[in-house]
This record gives sequence, structure tokens and C-alpha cells, in this order.
Amino acid sequence: MDRFKKVYSQGMIEVTEIWVDQETGVHYVFHRNGHPAGFTPLLGPDGKPVITK
Repeated sequence: MDRFKKVYSQGMIEVTEIWVDQETGVHYVFHRNGHPAGFTPLLGPDGKPVITK
């Protein structure tokens, strides 16, 4: 669990979180509304993944 770090969290039932891959710097969005959930790369205005190093 050291590879991913949660950097943002909002909500309790409808949850939105941003996670950063510590090895690649890629940011991911996790969204859950009850039982359904999704995890996808966070895209910038140019349509490319947000990456920090």
C-alpha cells in the first residue's frame, strides 16, 4: 500500500478521492456512490494524465 498515496478525499456516501502513484507520479480519481465505484487516471485540460514527480 506504500505505492499509492491518497492526497484528496471528499464525501462519505458519495466519495471522491485522488490518489498518486508514488513510482510513476500519475494521479488517479476514485469515485464511489454506494456500491458502484470506479478508478481512472486524472486527465488535465490537454487530455493527458496528470503527472507530478
